[in-house]
Amino acid sequence: MILVGEPYWRLEPPDQTTVEGCHATTKDDFLPLAGLVESFGQLGFDVVKMVLADQDSWDRYVAPQWLNIRRRLDANPDDELAAELCAELTTGAARHARYQREYLGWGVFVLMAR
Repeated sequence: MILVGEPYWRLEPPDQTTVEGCHATTKDDFLPLAGLVESFGQLGFDVVKMVLADQDSWDRYVAPQWLNIRRRLDANPDDELAAELCAELTTGAARHARYQREYLGWGVFVLMAR
């Protein structure tokens, strides 16, 4: 058995801004859920279980990251990553609400070789 965690498109992104808001470079960086499941089959694996994040669990996953960033910045204001972390903290919640929550899904898939 193989355990794979993988993002997928919940909805097709309408534009490049949405794609980039989901930390992707192009729309092709992720597949829709059905395409992702089919790709496992094309690689010779059967999906024997999958657990998909819903929007609420996605929120519960990402929100503590913002708190950790805030705490790290408070404890290490001169950190070499401070500017990058501050930028993420400034834009992360809005980006999640505007793009990731609606368009990007995430799942864990249990696969078995055929």
